[in-house]
Amino acid sequence: MINRFVGTAVVILALAAPAVANAQGVPGGIERGAREGERAAGPVGAVVGGTIGGVVGGVAGILGVDDRPRFRSYVVEQGRPSYSYRDEVRVGAVLPADGVTYYEVPDRFNSAREYRYTVVNGRTVLVEPGTRRIVEVID
Repeated sequence: MINRFVGTAVVILALAAPAVANAQGVPGGIERGAREGERAAGPVGAVVGGTIGGVVGGVAGILGVDDRPRFRSYVVEQGRPSYSYRDEVRVGAVLPADGVTYYEVPDRFNSAREYRYTVVNGRTVLVEPGTRRIVEVID
């Protein structure tokens, strides 16, 4: 039984690796990894793929290691005002519909083009436009 599980996990990793490598952040990595893993090997694949996708997404983030400092510098150069937020600025927090200005991500940061950015309590964040949910905090 254990050998079968390990063999299934190896197959899932091989099939899901391309999708997981492109995962965007922890939430995107978990969702994408689970989806690809389930396609490859059913429910067990979803569990393994989601776990691996979350880890890979957490390490790279949406922008990736190389783009984070460049993006942070870009935002500082833009001089965007900071929105005062009472709650903790964290991934998963949903910002209010009113009072926050969201800005488009420049083309040169292609991996984050589907998101918007803003500055909250002096911290740059990437936000899903439809839900206003913070998907990455850029320090």
